[in-house]
Amino acid sequence: MKSVSHTFDAILEEQRRSALRGVGLVGLIVAACVAALAATGFFDAQRFLESGPAIGTLASEMVPPDFSRWQSWLRPLLDTLAMSIAGTALAVVFSLPLALLAAPNTSPHPTIYLAVRTFLAFLRSVPEIILGVLFVAAVGFGALPGVLALALHSVGMVGKFYAEAIEHVDPKPLEAARAAGATPLQVIQHAVLPQVLPQLTDVTIYRWEYHFRASAVLGIVGAGGIGFELISALRLLNYDQVSAILLSILACVVIVDTVGAYLRKSLK
Repeated sequence: MKSVSHTFDAILEEQRRSALRGVGLVGLIVAACVAALAATGFFDAQRFLESGPAIGTLASEMVPPDFSRWQSWLRPLLDTLAMSIAGTALAVVFSLPLALLAAPNTSPHPTIYLAVRTFLAFLRSVPEIILGVLFVAAVGFGALPGVLALALHSVGMVGKFYAEAIEHVDPKPLEAARAAGATPLQVIQHAVLPQVLPQLTDVTIYRWEYHFRASAVLGIVGAGGIGFELISALRLLNYDQVSAILLSILACVVIVDTVGAYLRKSLK
């Protein structure tokens, strides 16, 4: 009886310690967030009060939105959509083989695994807008530098997500396929991809939704699309057209998100 009571007390003590560790971790995270907000001036009430009139003036100039040039925005919006689709397609084409090399259960060698992981981390570390500036300088203005910037950055992100999905597959089908004499390619085809395909599809669709929003930003640096129209309106201080363009982008984002949700539901 004492043994049972001792075991129960030990379990309670371990749960209490675990709860205290969790509370301590949450406290550290909250403290770090508060420190970051303070470092960026979020708690500077005087600054917010002084900016109030300027915000009010800007808001009054943006209302009502001016849609008089809506026809000239149709082609840039289509370019933005095309950039998002093309960038996603290229990202998937390059991410999948890299993910197979970056997953420890499918990578042929630890050195290759480490090298590919480092390469994917490097691609993620460079923002799309910086890549957009570089590609605009390299290949000129238009949608092409935007597509290349989206694809290159997303290879780092999508490849990481793909690799993590592959890493956590059930190992038993892989072991069975290898025991049956399957080649590495056959193991991937018959034991890995069937398990991760739904997750890869979800990641791909989410990334496409993100790419549409990112494409609008890339247009600001000359990579084509609706972002170019937005920065032009901002430079001319046509804030009523700025609000109209932002509303147009919002409408397209809602449509893209709806289509993405439908695709995810249909492909399950």
